[in-house]
Amino acid sequence: TNALKSGALRHDIHYWLGKDTSQDEAGAAAIKTIELDAALGGRAVQYREVQGHETERFLSYFKPCIIPQSGGVASGFNHAKPVEHKISMFVCQGKYVVHVPFARSSLNHDDIFILDTEHKIFQFNGSNSSIQERAKALEVLQYIRNAYHDGKCDIATIEDGRLMSDAETGEFWGFFGGFAPLPRKTQTDDALSTKALPTNKLFCVVKGQAEPVDAEPLTRELLDTNKCYILDCGVEIYVWLGRSTSLDERKAASGATEEYIHSQDRRKPQIICVIENFETVTFRSKFDSWPQATAVTVSEDGRGKVAALLKRQGVNVKGLLKAAPSKEEPQPYIDCSGNLQVWRVNGQEKILLPASDQSKFYTGDCYIYQYMYSGDDQDECLIGTWFGKQSIEEDKVSATSQANKMLESQKFLAAQLRVYEGKEPILFFAIFQSFMVLKSGLSDGYKKYILESELPNGTGIEEEVALFRVQGSGPENMQAIQLEPVASSLNSSYCYILHSGSSVFTWIGNLTTPEEQELVERQLDVIKPNMQSRLQKEGSESVEFWKMLGGKSEYPSQKTTMATESDPHLFSCTFSKGELKDDLMTEDIFILDCHSSVFVWVGQEVDPKIRTQALVIGEKFLERDFLLEKLPLQTPLYIIMEASEPQFFTRFFTWDSTKSAMHGNSFQRKLSILKNGGRPTSNNKPKRRTHVSNGGRSVAVEQPQRSRSVTFSSDRVRVRGRSPAFAALASTFENPNARHLSTPPPLENKIYPKSNGSDSSKPASRSTAIASLTATFEPPRAKFIPRSIKVMPEPPAKSESKSNGDSKGNRIETPTIHEDVKAGETADEEGLALYPYERLTVSSTNPAPDINIFKRETYLSSAEFRAKFGMAKSAFYKLPKWKQNKLKMALHLF
Repeated sequence: TNALKSGALRHDIHYWLGKDTSQDEAGAAAIKTIELDAALGGRAVQYREVQGHETERFLSYFKPCIIPQSGGVASGFNHAKPVEHKISMFVCQGKYVVHVPFARSSLNHDDIFILDTEHKIFQFNGSNSSIQERAKALEVLQYIRNAYHDGKCDIATIEDGRLMSDAETGEFWGFFGGFAPLPRKTQTDDALSTKALPTNKLFCVVKGQAEPVDAEPLTRELLDTNKCYILDCGVEIYVWLGRSTSLDERKAASGATEEYIHSQDRRKPQIICVIENFETVTFRSKFDSWPQATAVTVSEDGRGKVAALLKRQGVNVKGLLKAAPSKEEPQPYIDCSGNLQVWRVNGQEKILLPASDQSKFYTGDCYIYQYMYSGDDQDECLIGTWFGKQSIEEDKVSATSQANKMLESQKFLAAQLRVYEGKEPILFFAIFQSFMVLKSGLSDGYKKYILESELPNGTGIEEEVALFRVQGSGPENMQAIQLEPVASSLNSSYCYILHSGSSVFTWIGNLTTPEEQELVERQLDVIKPNMQSRLQKEGSESVEFWKMLGGKSEYPSQKTTMATESDPHLFSCTFSKGELKDDLMTEDIFILDCHSSVFVWVGQEVDPKIRTQALVIGEKFLERDFLLEKLPLQTPLYIIMEASEPQFFTRFFTWDSTKSAMHGNSFQRKLSILKNGGRPTSNNKPKRRTHVSNGGRSVAVEQPQRSRSVTFSSDRVRVRGRSPAFAALASTFENPNARHLSTPPPLENKIYPKSNGSDSSKPASRSTAIASLTATFEPPRAKFIPRSIKVMPEPPAKSESKSNGDSKGNRIETPTIHEDVKAGETADEEGLALYPYERLTVSSTNPAPDINIFKRETYLSSAEFRAKFGMAKSAFYKLPKWKQNKLKMALHLF
């Protein structure tokens, strides 16, 4: 049972049949499966698993494989016999592990065999087996050693064709009476019978019998909700149960399927039973046309009874309980204080944009961006392309080509991201911050296209009348999208900015939140700074507002739903579905489908010619739509190279970065780990790489996020502009060449150099500037507190001696770290010295010495902390980070 992010539960029921089971036992298992499904609400997918022919989904539950045992469990049908330990041999074929007779005739050149003896386990690698198969077989070897030898048995790998070159090879062949040539692998009866199997034949179950349905091609309309059907696809046989069928009819359909299989002397096919409206993707793919699925309400009857029954038997029933929908805030999983460079594509050239314009894109243009930031173990780089909705194909091709050249200059160590307008991921907005999309375009190709098409060419912000929709989840990822200045462009779920000349309006939809309304005020600083605006609440607009939009008309109120990350699926480059927690093979290309984004992971041992086609492979994956998700071709597409995986990719895995630093192919790496007791061995730790600058000047100076109090009143016009306190802060920190950065990475883990007093010869300190800003706020009125103030620590004095390879403006200066204090620790817990509140404020005349300036509150006593903050320390640290900062600013502690 899996709980989806929507809160709905998905059930899969499997019943497994050993190769020696009786027909009566198989029939009883099928009936009990149907009864369990009915108790769970009649929505589960039922799988009939036959030994040696199990489905991949079933095998994925057992890591790394299942090894069926001979004998049986004592029951009314069968009496178990004790099994004695003896030398065993297994053949590994992908995820299938099968017992084979312990004889030389069982070996061949195509497969991998494991010989389990009392004191040593041998892995025999057929000469025709692949590296990936050998690496997978090592997982089985490790499982056998841990399960049957308590992890203390020796291991050895034997290469086919090595003859008697070493002692372990001779020891292996000694169990078979000495070396002799192996026979060729013969075609099995199963492979011969599979070729003759029918494909996609539909039968209707009538009075317990399967009657063929003569229809070509197969469509959804052939399935009647009052009947049950059998779809024979050769290796797989599907049983479709209509929602209106009774429990007895469903049992009859199960019996008819068993009879149909035995009538053709087929016991090996996989039988999958699906319920109407809950069909699997593979079942729907068998039909030429299948309508888009709609939300279906299902009954919860029986769930509590089954849960209570299983609980009494000691079974964990957590999965059977109703799950609440997941409400996770989207996270970019990237350091947002790095260096950004943006180029606009103009034909075959790219033009570097100044820092003030690098977040303003035109819908008719294409852009290339390079973002460099600090990762966990090394400096990371992301190179991406952005395609406007109205950009021409020539610019798209040129942008892709030039981005690939930049990747080559980085020796393909950088990550790549392809983005289309309107489909940007949260990570993109976190990098660009106050992002704007303007109408028209500036490239020569787009201008030529406009002239030939005789289309109007707007001028963005400077247009006579311009309308912007403001959206985003916070100050770190604000967006302003320019729309047609007409009333139909409005939506009750958004806020808007409308301006014409000296007139500026802000329009607030009735369905918007206070956080979204605050973003409008922040975007005004970017679009029309130092100009007064008039607030227009939905339903109480002025005549002048509607006049600027060309008159009042109807507009929607439903917000466009954004794609969210569903349960991720991992695919190999051959598009066969894999398991998310499986190790990625260095010889392969894997695709991680997260619904909202698609990642293409490229191993280090992949052929260089194929490596350059990674983006094309990702596009082909979207075109073929294997999961029938109807994902748009404009879905964000990431290209990730092995050993350069960023956190926004590794978060989907249980990640061990030391494996990427190992040498050799996947088999050699796993063998080294296995012989080393399960620990990766690496001679060198991944080194921090210095990225190649692609022209232009890197910006590493933090610019504070503009923020101010937000008030909404329909009675008065609020005069906007910078306050004296804000000007004092801005004059200290602003740099005309600095980019607008997002929230810096958490600073609570870093203690910056101690301050021993002020120097009047230096510019005003941060404490003075922040004090002048916070002095204008009224602490009791929390709603007037700015949302966030982003202040970076002063960079250390420039050293005259530079290390080799460091460019003057291309490095992020990091202050010296003297101590380390964990986030959330209190003074009482750590034994830190306690100081009165007056000595901890940023404007204190007698500041406390040797303290963490970003964790001043930890030096307050518990009583004084509660008196000042109105809560205990434990409750304070449970608040979101932005709320903590608000409170600390109000109390002059930030």
